[in-house]
Amino acid sequence: MLAEPLVALTDLPSFDTSAMDGWVVSGPGPWTVRDVAGAEARAGAGSNRDLGILAGRSAPGTLPDGDAIRIATGARIPADANAVIRNEHARVDRATGLLHAEHQVLPGQDIRPRGQECRAGDRLMPAGASVTPAVLGLAAAAGYDTLVVVPRPRVDVLVLGDELLTGGLPHDGLIRDALGPMIGPWLRALGAEVSAPQRLGDDAAALRHALTTSDADLVITTGGTAAGPVDHVHPVLAEIGAELLVDGVAVRPGHPMLLARLKKNDGGPYLVGLPGNPLAAVSGLLTLAEPLLRGLAGREPEAPYRVAVRDDVHGHPHDTRLVPVVHRAGSTADGRSVSGYGSGGEGAGGAGTGGGAEYVVPLRYNGPAMLRGIAAADGLAVVPPGGVRSGTEVEILDLPWASAMPWTEGCFT
Repeated sequence: MLAEPLVALTDLPSFDTSAMDGWVVSGPGPWTVRDVAGAEARAGAGSNRDLGILAGRSAPGTLPDGDAIRIATGARIPADANAVIRNEHARVDRATGLLHAEHQVLPGQDIRPRGQECRAGDRLMPAGASVTPAVLGLAAAAGYDTLVVVPRPRVDVLVLGDELLTGGLPHDGLIRDALGPMIGPWLRALGAEVSAPQRLGDDAAALRHALTTSDADLVITTGGTAAGPVDHVHPVLAEIGAELLVDGVAVRPGHPMLLARLKKNDGGPYLVGLPGNPLAAVSGLLTLAEPLLRGLAGREPEAPYRVAVRDDVHGHPHDTRLVPVVHRAGSTADGRSVSGYGSGGEGAGGAGTGGGAEYVVPLRYNGPAMLRGIAAADGLAVVPPGGVRSGTEVEILDLPWASAMPWTEGCFT
C-alpha cells in the first residue's frame, strides 16, 4: 500500500507527442514533404530513406507553414505544427512532392499535448492505494525511481491439535488438517506475507515458545480456543501477560474466536485465535483477521453492502449466523422473476451478470465443521438471531476472491 500520496513529478506527457505513425504538418494542405536534416534520421549506412522524426530523437526546432515531415508514434512534435495525419489517411504525390490528406484535418488531431494526462504536482493516487502493476507503471511514467509504501503484514500460522493428519485418509480417530493448507493462501489473498504453518499439536510449552519468539505482526492459531482439557490458548495467553481484546463473539459458527495483543502497551504483535472447526475458522478470518490485516496494511475498511436473500434462512435463537451464499442476478433457477430483490441496498440492482436485480442464494453444507458450502460460495450472509424470510436484505461479507468466482449453483444449493 502507498504510505503517502502519489504526486506527479512531471507533466504527462512531458512534451507534445505524436499519437500515431504518420505525418506531422503545419498550416493548410497540401504540404511539401521535407526530410529531417542530419544523419541520425537516416535508416543506416548506404540508405537514403528518410525515417522522419523518431521517438527519443530531437525534433526540428520549428515546422514552417505548409511543410510536412514523417513522424513516429511517441516522437516529439516540432514547434508550430498543428496536426498529425495517420499514414493510412495520407497520400504523397511523387511527381510534385506534395502530401495530400484523404480526410479532413482538424487542429491538434492525433497529438498528445503536454500535460494531457496530468500536470506536475497533480495527485495521481491517494495514500493507502494498493501498489498494483498499473500503479508501478504510472509511478515510473510520472518520474519516480522509488515509492514509500506500507509493507505487507507478516503472519505466523500455528496449527494446534494432536488429532490432525497432514496426509493420507482419516483413521483411528485422527482427521485431516484442513486449516493448515487453507489459511496461508487465504491470508496471502488478503495481502499478507505468510510463513509456512507450524504444527504444534496440543503442547502448551511449544505454544508458549512460538508466541514469545514470533517477530510477525500477527499470529494466527487454529483450535484450542475453547475450554477443553487440552485447549491451551487462553492459559498460555494469561501466562505471558497478553491482553485479551475480544474473547468470544456472539456468532455461529465461530463463537470461541478471540483477538489478543501479545505485549500489553506495545502495540502488538497481535494474535487471532481461530476455532478448530473449519467453517468456524472462516468466520474468524473474515470478521477478525481480515479487518486487522487491513488496518496493519494501511487499507480502508471494506464498505458494507446488503443484498436480498432468496429462500428463508433459519437463524440461531440468540447469536448471529454466518451462512455461505452465492450471488445471482435476473431470475431464480425456476425462471421466476426476482424484480425488486436487492432494491434499496448498496451493491444491489443489476450488479450481477444480467440486467435483473442481484440476490443471493444460501448454500447447503453450512455446518461449523464443513467446508463444502464455503468452497462453492462467494460470500457469507450475516443472518440476525431468529433468521430471515425470503426477500429480506442481509449484509454480505465477500470472500477475497469473490470477483473471480463463476456464479453457478451446481449441487451446492
